[in-house]
Amino acid sequence: MASPSINPTYYADFNGLESLKTATKGGNDATAVRAAAQQFESLFTQMLLKSMRATKLSDGLGDSQATDLYTDMYDQQVALSISQGKGLGLADMLVQQLTRNGFAKPASASAAAPTGAAGPTGAAGTAGTAAAGAAPSKAQRISFIQQLQPYAQKAAVALGVSCDVLIGQAALETGWGSRVPSDAQGNSSCNLFGVKAGGAWAGAAVQTPTTEYVAGNAQTQTQSFRAYGSVGAAMQDYVAVLQSPRYATALGSGEDALAYGSALQRGGYATDPAYAAKLAAATAAVRALKISSSPPIPQPGETS
Repeated sequence: MASPSINPTYYADFNGLESLKTATKGGNDATAVRAAAQQFESLFTQMLLKSMRATKLSDGLGDSQATDLYTDMYDQQVALSISQGKGLGLADMLVQQLTRNGFAKPASASAAAPTGAAGPTGAAGTAGTAAAGAAPSKAQRISFIQQLQPYAQKAAVALGVSCDVLIGQAALETGWGSRVPSDAQGNSSCNLFGVKAGGAWAGAAVQTPTTEYVAGNAQTQTQSFRAYGSVGAAMQDYVAVLQSPRYATALGSGEDALAYGSALQRGGYATDPAYAAKLAAATAAVRALKISSSPPIPQPGETS
């Protein structure tokens, strides 16, 4: 009889971590292998958050060893929360690699995705439902970056925000292009940033299920999203939305995805309490993929 696997939901759940370690021995429990991969992803995300916090120029007025301790604890829990459900996709890639190399047994279709997991949310939450099958492959994610980069570069100049941050947000909102809102006939809305239609929107719109957070609890709702004729039109409208007064503090964030996401949250763009951290992690994934692609994807101003 296989050892029961426990998926820790708290970073200091040592009993859960020990049970997870036991269950993954031999790679016989596909669910436990996935849980271990998610734990690895959470550690990566935690290091990412820690390195971003280390870039501050000086300590704040109320900073102390005690506040640093609680900040680390908060980052650890946020990192673990991000890794649940779809996460960044790193856990999916690890499981696929282990399965291909024979170190883990293939998971059944029903066990491929955790039940009850809520996807990342933005202005619209995560619009649409995940496509059947595995998460987007590395090649598909790199293709997503390549297709979006020319549009993101122009928007980055207008908003004073890194091109990578904008691509990371599009990846977060749409699952790397796999969950773009569509109409009943399956026609894409090209809405890469989860922008809702709203009462002032006079253009086309699509109705799509989405995840929203109400009082910190994830709920599935059907919302109306703006529909565009092209990715270029979607990006232009996104820039116009971000240039409204409510998001003024987000402009000029440069390379700081965490600051950009936090400003968007304060303006009411996202309902997910972990949105800023998820955006920072998605941006880091974009940057890593740009470097690892062959040849590497050039940064703005560079030539291939």
